[in-house]
Amino acid sequence: MSFHDELLAQTQDARAGLISVPIIQSALGGQIAREDYIAFLGQAYHHVRHTVPLLMACGARLPARLEWLRTAIGEYIEEEMGHQEWILDDLVACGADRATCAASEPSLATELMVSYAYDTIARGNPVGFFGMVLVLEGTSVALATRAANTIQTSLGLPRNAFSYLLSHGDLDVEHAGFFEGLMNRLDDPGDKQAVIHAARRFYVLYGDIFRTLRRDGMRLAEAA
Repeated sequence: MSFHDELLAQTQDARAGLISVPIIQSALGGQIAREDYIAFLGQAYHHVRHTVPLLMACGARLPARLEWLRTAIGEYIEEEMGHQEWILDDLVACGADRATCAASEPSLATELMVSYAYDTIARGNPVGFFGMVLVLEGTSVALATRAANTIQTSLGLPRNAFSYLLSHGDLDVEHAGFFEGLMNRLDDPGDKQAVIHAARRFYVLYGDIFRTLRRDGMRLAEAA
């Protein structure tokens, strides 16, 4: 079994736990309020804007034996530049104020997930950061395009309110293949275990953003 296959098998239960979160199931069924979608975008902005800094931090901490992985991170950085601006564009298309959204505070769940990512890189094995990549990109491939289509239909929002979801559904299909190749090049047991451990944690942490979305994420909806 390749390590990528092992990674998926070892995190299957955690992934199922994320997808079963009620608001995600509601979104896939087209039963979501406009305020929920705006709240989701608001929290996405607050973690996506850290993607490039996290990738840079991870690359800086990798040992020399993983120089090939550092090179791959450079490709990721180029792909991920400016994606937080797409989210702000979507928020504006939903009727929100761009400056208000950019100046807003993240929810506790979002802040904790981002903090754990930085901590994984700084205190633990930086390769563990790829557990976060698995969770965010894997979820996008599985859900983003489907969710965007159902939400647009149910809410009657313009197509340009879904650039983040639609682009990531398509883009992350390519990223998934790239990610699989990288994971299958890992040969150190410690690196592999770091990715598995982090992925399990990030499935819970990312799920917590959705579990608390209606409680903590409505400020942006009020600004729309």
